[in-house]
Parts: sequence; structure tokens; C-alpha cells
Amino acid sequence: MQSADRVIILYEMIHEARIIPLDARPHLDARVRQWMGDSRGHWEGNTLVIDTTNFSDKTNFRGSTSNLHMVERITRLEPDTLNYEVTFDDPTTWTRPWTVAIPWRKSRGQLYEYACHEGNYGMIGILSGGREEDKAAKKQ
Repeated sequence: MQSADRVIILYEMIHEARIIPLDARPHLDARVRQWMGDSRGHWEGNTLVIDTTNFSDKTNFRGSTSNLHMVERITRLEPDTLNYEVTFDDPTTWTRPWTVAIPWRKSRGQLYEYACHEGNYGMIGILSGGREEDKAAKKQ
């Protein structure tokens, strides 16, 4: 979601919402640590740049520490595609910053709720039925 002065990214998997101010305010005091870090955003042309610091030492992304610094860049490439690029930097953990880029494509199929299905024996039937529908669609 986006307003004139904020972007909100909602994560269904862990039910978190990152509220990212776009008003050039400084990061929180370094003594204030948060699980999702402290994010600040700004626009560089058509790219949303999100700078995140102040991670908790409990965050532990791939062995990172509270020194983790993350810079995300989200750019619309096409009407149905966003490019998501993120650079991770933690000199305590890694010898140099590293970056990954992932194209986010608009989903054309049904969206399903993220949920834990451990012990859900009905899931076997649901998935089997789905595979049968896939086979039938290929025959048409």
C-alpha cells in the first residue's frame, strides 16, 4: 500500500507490516533495535529505495548480526513486472556486501492463503484433485 508519505509492505507469512516513511526523516537512534529493522524510503526516479538499519540481534538473517544494513530497490520494469533488488551488508558477518535481484511477476492464477498444513490429511485429496484438473486441462 502506498500513500503520499508512506509505503506499507504486508508480509502474510509472519503477519508483519513494515511501515516505511518517505518524508526524509532520520533513522531511529541506534540503541532502538527492531526485528524488521528501521526502514526509511525515498524515490530515485521510478525506483523505490528502502534503507533499513537498526536490526535486533535476534533477527539473524543468514548469520547476520545487529550490524545488518539492507538497501532494497523496487523498480517497475513492465506493467506486470517489478524488479526487486536487495543489498545486504554486515561487516561482522560477511567480507563484503552482496546483492540479489528477483523479478516479481504479477500472478495470473488463483492466490492461496499462506498457512501451515502440518497434520492436514485433507491436503492430499485437495492436491490430488488439483493434479487431475491440470491433466484434464492439458487434454482440451
